Amino acid sequence: MTILKGIPHVMPPELLYTLAKMGHGDEIVLADANFPSESVGACTPCPVIRCDSLSMKVLLPAILELLPLDETCPPCALMDIMEVHKAVGFEAPIWEEYKTTVQDFEGRAVPFNLVERFEFYERAKKAFAVVATGETALYANLILKKGVIGK
Repeated sequence: MTILKGIPHVMPPELLYTLAKMGHGDEIVLADANFPSESVGACTPCPVIRCDSLSMKVLLPAILELLPLDETCPPCALMDIMEVHKAVGFEAPIWEEYKTTVQDFEGRAVPFNLVERFEFYERAKKAFAVVATGETALYANLILKKGVIGK
């Protein structure tokens, strides 16, 4: 928890520091509770940031309050539902919550890409950092690409 003016109180200091260190185009993975955060995060330049007690409904708005998203390409990527789950009608209702939250903070329509599960893992290994959340919704993994601030 960080107790500073203008900083969301749920923001742990490690996450705040990581967001500040990220540059334009760097990506951060917001991982659900089932994601292999430690093994994937071992490939990133930053240690895994543990936010196990926070859901994405709480953490995502706190991050978006501080992190500008890239405007030159789709800045959000979701782990796509596996074909075996699609075949039985599985859905990920949390995705709509993400899209609404991102649009509200960005003040614009923001494109999201769907990334096949194993491609998502490989992309996540190239991210700046992985944040392990306590989100229990399935297929709730999200990658955000940092944009710029300025004119």
